[in-house]
Amino acid sequence: MRAGWMIALVPMAAAACDKQPTTPRTPIAVRSEAQDRLHKLNDMDRAIGLKRAIYDAGEVCKRVVQSGYVTEHQNLSMWTASCDDGKSWAVFVGPDGSAQVRPCQDMAQLKLPACVIAPAGKPKT
Repeated sequence: MRAGWMIALVPMAAAACDKQPTTPRTPIAVRSEAQDRLHKLNDMDRAIGLKRAIYDAGEVCKRVVQSGYVTEHQNLSMWTASCDDGKSWAVFVGPDGSAQVRPCQDMAQLKLPACVIAPAGKPKT
């Protein structure tokens, strides 16, 4: 009789193993010291850093008139820089300190976040 009862529990135990966890998984954020340092820069130093990334990408920006943090996108910190020539750039900074630069006008087509600066003290994740 005991063996029959134990055999009846095996399908129930197997069914319980197939259930997915009910709590959502929290994504793991990997951020480097280089990414964190950008958050600590004053406006002028941040503008210089973003301008350098734009130039390193082969683009031109004589003067950054506005810049700021946008959001985290995958493992990249997204920043935006608006230049005095009217062009705005999205700068994606990776955990390895690398930067990828894209024109803000291309963000919707590329299905990337819009170049909207997050309110101060409230970074979007």
